[in-house]
This record gives sequence, structure tokens and C-alpha cells, in this order.
Amino acid sequence: MIKQFINLEWKQYFRSSYWQKSMALNILMVFLALYFIVIFSFIGFGLLFLLKETFPDQDPFVVANGFLFFWIILDLLLRFFFQKLPVMSVKPLLTLPIKRSTVVHYVLGKSALSFFNFLPLFAIIPFSVMLIGDGFSTSMVLTWMLTMIILVFINNFLNFIIEALSAKTELSFLPLILVVGLLYGLNYFEFVSMTSLIGGALIGIANSPVLILIPLVILALLYVYNFKILREKLFLDSSLKSKVAEVKAADLSWTKRFGNIAPFMQLDLKLIWRNKRTKSSVFIMVIGLLYGLFFYPQPMYKEMVWLFPFIGIFVTGIFLINFGQFIPAWDSGYYKLLMSQNIKYEQYLRSKFVLMVLSVGIMFLLSIPYVYFGWKILIAHFAAAIYNIGVNSHVMLFGGSFNRKKIDLNQRAAFNYQGTGAVQWIIGLPLMILPMLIFALINWLLGFEAGIAALIILGVLGIVLHKKLMKTITKRYLDSKYKMISAFSQDN
Repeated sequence: MIKQFINLEWKQYFRSSYWQKSMALNILMVFLALYFIVIFSFIGFGLLFLLKETFPDQDPFVVANGFLFFWIILDLLLRFFFQKLPVMSVKPLLTLPIKRSTVVHYVLGKSALSFFNFLPLFAIIPFSVMLIGDGFSTSMVLTWMLTMIILVFINNFLNFIIEALSAKTELSFLPLILVVGLLYGLNYFEFVSMTSLIGGALIGIANSPVLILIPLVILALLYVYNFKILREKLFLDSSLKSKVAEVKAADLSWTKRFGNIAPFMQLDLKLIWRNKRTKSSVFIMVIGLLYGLFFYPQPMYKEMVWLFPFIGIFVTGIFLINFGQFIPAWDSGYYKLLMSQNIKYEQYLRSKFVLMVLSVGIMFLLSIPYVYFGWKILIAHFAAAIYNIGVNSHVMLFGGSFNRKKIDLNQRAAFNYQGTGAVQWIIGLPLMILPMLIFALINWLLGFEAGIAALIILGVLGIVLHKKLMKTITKRYLDSKYKMISAFSQDN
């Protein structure tokens, strides 16, 4: 049966339109994987020499184990933000005489083949080989290596449990951040030495191989708990359970002043506020507004005026970036219905444009207190806001015409990368890097004022040419209309 599952998934992956249209992205991902493999291999082979040089009076094996606490929490954080439980289309299987336990075992087993589990091996195994070559006990090193591999899988299944328990909450990453921050704080302020605790435990297991049963038991318990969680959700009617919730109506009459795009704006606002995935675009605005506090209070950044527009683009355009990059994928669930209506596509797009422009204006007004750190920062934010309105808003709309990935609005909001494709990565270049390069070059040649003037002129030019740009963008969407309908009708 497992062989049949593998065969079905293989056909599903290579027969999908996504495979055909994202060949360049697949090639890029292969090169990135090879890059990280090479980096981890260099770390594995060179770590012993680095530890000996940095800590000449200490045992490199003991020092290495002392740093494993930081590796464990960093690995768990990266998994939570980037690793998702592998899925398969199980609904058709539930009507067949196939045991649910078989399906669950297959999904959990498939998660063990994740790149996140293989990547650490390219550092662990070479480092173990170097330790044996340096004269360390072979049995001790092999026991330690096996323990590290078990820890990798413990993090793998622990991550899925954390995701399952936090999936129904908004900003679900906060509990994990708080726990990791607490552990790091306890170690940093020396209330509890987590580095010594974890390092000592691993060294103890390496010296007494029988103790490896402890991490094995922990791994087995995590697997069983994951199995229990998934098996309880694996029912054909699990998504049909009705929810009883209090109806909250919002007064959206103010949108009527925008004329014939008001109905679309109301639909967008309701979509944003009623779905977990889109709500993150609103909550993330708070993080974007505070982004400048990571830089401006630091003395080292006060002279880096070329960085100010980059920060301004991010602060004033945080909603534009998060919401705009998935136009029209937000509506992918009912895109066919939407396109069957007698509506003008330009009005549909203009409603998105107006929402993004309003967000830029609001974020600029809220960022005015940054003038405390200098008037140049306020002017840079103003220029960035004009550039966002005139240039980046149109870039976002044009980039959206290449979106071909469906989005499930009911999935977890925070750090959910479903719907992300090559478009979202490529569009970052003209969106963030280009204005910073333009300003940096003109600032270097002619001065700060000239650089600011260049960004404002580009933004004003985009505003002046707005109607012509919208016609071009609308034509691009209409040309891609049926390709989008076909792509949004398929599972990613």
C-alpha cells in the first residue's frame, strides 16, 4: 500500500500544471539545496580545527556539545517557520477500504525524508569522522552521532505537535518565541545553564551507550502523539463540522465615497478580517511599524543614510507587500465565480490599488514619530511612501498577474508560505532593492536631497501615469484570466 501511495504522489506532482510552470523555481531550489549542503559539509569538516584554534585549552568535543543548545532551539524555530507536515490528497482514499492508520504512518514517515532532517547530517557525519580521525573513541563518537540523528527527528516531530496545538490561534508563533526566549534568557543570565545541561547530557549518553534509550523513548512518544493527532483529524466529514460564532458586523458605509469600486473594497475588507491568513496582513503592520527601531537607535546606522529609504519602503509599505504579493490569489477559492460575473476587471484591480494606497498613507502618518531620530529619516519615509504609491503599488499589481498558486484562507496565518512561488521572490528586487540602489547612487553622486528628489519624482511619475499603467495591467490580467482559472482549480 505504501508503494501505491508513492506512485500516486509521484504522478500527482509531475502531472500538475505547477510543475510545468515552475521549472525555473525547481531548478533554483536544487541549487539552493546544493549550496546549503556544501556549507554544512564545510562546517562539519572544519569545525574540529576551528574549535582547537579558538579554544586551545579545552576539549573540542566538550566545547562542541556546549553549543548544541543553541543549535536545537534555532533548528526548532526554523522548522516552525518553514517546515510543514507533508500532505497528500486523502479524501478520495477515505472512501476506499484502506486503514486510516496506514495513511497516517505514511504521512509521518514521509516527514522523516524532509530536507530539514537530511541537512544536519552533512555536518554531523563529517564532524564525527574528524573526531575519530583525531583519536577519539570510535564507540563514543558513533553513539554521539546516533544520538544527534535521533535529536534531529525529535525536533521534526516536536515541531508538528507545536504547529498542531497552535494552528487555531492568531499569531501562533508567539508562544514558541516566548518559550525559546525564556530558555535563552535563563541560559544568558545564568539562572539555569542550558548549555551545560544539554552538553553534559549528550556527553553522558556518548560515554554510556545504554542511555541512548532515553532519547529513543522520547522520539517514540512524540511519534505516537503525532499519530494520535493526525488520526483524529482523518475523517471524511471532519471539515463539515459547523461552528457557532457570534456575528460581528462592521460599518463599511465609508467605502461608498470611492464610487463604483466600493463593493469590491467591502468584499476585500470582509475577506481580510474574517480569515486567519489575511488577518496576518493587518497584524504584521504593527511589526512593520516598529521595524525602524531595530536600526535608528543604533549609532552605527546614523551615518548610513542610504539605508533610510529601504527602511521607509518597508515601514510604509508593509501591508502593500504582504497583501499585494498575493493578488488575486486571495480570491482563488471563488475566482471562477467572480470571473463569471458581469464586472469590469479594472474596477476589481482598482479596489486593491486603493486599499494598498490607503495603507501606505496610514503607515506614513503612524511613522512620523521617527522624526525623533532625525529629520532626514522623516523625509526618507515620505519619499518612500510616494514611491510606494506611484511605483510599487503598480509593480505589485503587475506581478500578481503571474500568480498561479491557490491559497487556503483558513490555514494558519503566521509564517504560512502556501501560495508563495517564484513571483514573490523575484518581485522583491524592483520592490525593495531598486529604490535603495537608485537613492544610494544619486546620494553618492549629488547628495541626500537629490536622492530623495529622485524617489519622489519616480513616485509622482507613477501617479501621473496611473490610468495608462492600469490599462496595461488590466490587459495583462485579462490575457491570463483562463490560465489563472485553470491553476486556481488545482491543488498546489
